[in-house]
Amino acid sequence: MLFMKEAFLVSLVLFLLQPVAVASMPAIQPLFEEALAASEQGEPAVALTLWDQVLEIAPNDVAALRNRGNVQLALGDPEGAIVDQTRALELSPADLDLHFNRAIAEEELQHWAAAADDYTWILESDAGDASAIYNLGNVRGSQGDWNAAAVLYGKAAKVRPGFVMARSSEALATYQLGDLKTAEAELRQLIRRYPMFADARAALSGLLWQQGFDGEAQSHWAAAAGLDNRYRQRDWLQRVRRWPPQPTADLMTFLALESQ
Repeated sequence: MLFMKEAFLVSLVLFLLQPVAVASMPAIQPLFEEALAASEQGEPAVALTLWDQVLEIAPNDVAALRNRGNVQLALGDPEGAIVDQTRALELSPADLDLHFNRAIAEEELQHWAAAADDYTWILESDAGDASAIYNLGNVRGSQGDWNAAAVLYGKAAKVRPGFVMARSSEALATYQLGDLKTAEAELRQLIRRYPMFADARAALSGLLWQQGFDGEAQSHWAAAAGLDNRYRQRDWLQRVRRWPPQPTADLMTFLALESQ
């Protein structure tokens, strides 16, 4: 199954699939390929116009609906994306990727219950889909259920060995739940194994500062900021990276004190 990125949950991966219908409609084959190329080359505005033209000719083409929906999301129109993915699901109800695509758009609108329903539907068909498990963890965290989020992050990491962001998210959820010792141990283990992993270093910075270890916190933060400066941004941390509120608050307070 195709899936979105795991980590910074909001980068868009376009699911670009050739439609079965196009083979029997050679007149639109060049247009479809042009739309596909524009999507792949990162030209969503051009791609949207071309997908509109494809769907004027073949309004029930599932792949064109899927791809136009993904382009609309990339252009900041999650409502339009949901309309297209839902229409495609009416034509191809067993397609797991369409549920995933729609859930991503639903998350963008903070329609948590709808997104959870789509991820749950996927997992009822494929219980080992690590991306769906992880994203459902994000949804549960956004709903304030960090116990459920921690369990789901841990499950995603077990299902897909090497899913580093899932392990970091589990540590952050554990941090949110107040088990600082376990969270610290996991973050340190991640840093030892992945020294260039900014997420764990930024999280450990806030956790160490919260416990009074300012010097070590500063050291880890210097490394994290050099790797990815987005960790300075509260909105990005919570809305895009989906950190829990307590780790976010600790890091932001630490950074505010550092700047004085």
